[in-house]
Amino acid sequence: MTRPASDPCHEPSHDPRPACEQVVLGVDTHADAHVAAVITTTGVLLGTQSFPATGAGYTALLDWAASHGELERAGVEGTSSHGTALNRYLRRNNIQVIEVNRPDRAARRRRGKTDAIDAESAARAVLSGQATAIAKSGNGAVEMIRVVKMAKDSAIKARTQAINQLKAVLARAEPELRESLAGLGRAALLRACADLPPSGLHDIHDTATHVLRMLARRILALTEEIRSHERSLTTIISRIC
Repeated sequence: MTRPASDPCHEPSHDPRPACEQVVLGVDTHADAHVAAVITTTGVLLGTQSFPATGAGYTALLDWAASHGELERAGVEGTSSHGTALNRYLRRNNIQVIEVNRPDRAARRRRGKTDAIDAESAARAVLSGQATAIAKSGNGAVEMIRVVKMAKDSAIKARTQAINQLKAVLARAEPELRESLAGLGRAALLRACADLPPSGLHDIHDTATHVLRMLARRILALTEEIRSHERSLTTIISRIC
C-alpha cells in the first residue's frame, strides 16, 4: 500500500512548491476508538481527533494526519494490544511506528488525564527521543504464536478450574455415587463421569450426577481444544524452523 492520496506532500504536481513541514503523529489506542494528535518538529500542536478502531477508521486517521504535513513517524501506545492492527496498517503505509509507554502517574497528575493529552504526549515522546523502540511488526510468526498460546493458556486455566469443581462436587456427593467412582485415575474418572446417565434435578443425588456429567464433558472438550492448539503451535514453529 502507498501513502493516502490526500497526503499534500505527495500529490502529483507540475509546479514546484516548497517542501511540506514534517509532522509527528501520536496515538492513544483503545478497544473501540483511537485518539490521534499531530505536532510539528518544533513542538507545535496542530490538532487532535478521535477515530474508530476499524479499517475505515485507520484510513481516515492516516489521511487526517498526512494532511498536516510530511508524516514519517508515529508514536503509538499499546502496539501489542489495542494498537496492534493500527501498527500493522501504519507500517504497511511506510510510517515508522515507535512504541510509546503510557505516561507515568506523576506526569498524568501534572498535566491531567485525557485521551487527547495522552496522544499528544505520545507524539512528543517520539519528537524528544524519549521513545525510540521500534514497534514489533505484529504480523509474523511471533504474533501467530502469541495468539495461539493465548487461546491455549485460557483453555488450560478453564480446564483446571473445571477439574477442581468436579472434585468439589464429588466430595459432597452421596456415598453410593462417590463409591461407584472410587479408585479411578483421572482419565478413567472423567470418562465415567461423562458417561453418567442424564438425570433430573429431583434431589441432591440427581443434581450431583447431572453436574458431574456436564463438568466432565467440559473438561474433555477443553482437553481436545488444548491438543488442537498444541498442534497449531507445532505447525507454526516447524514451518519457521
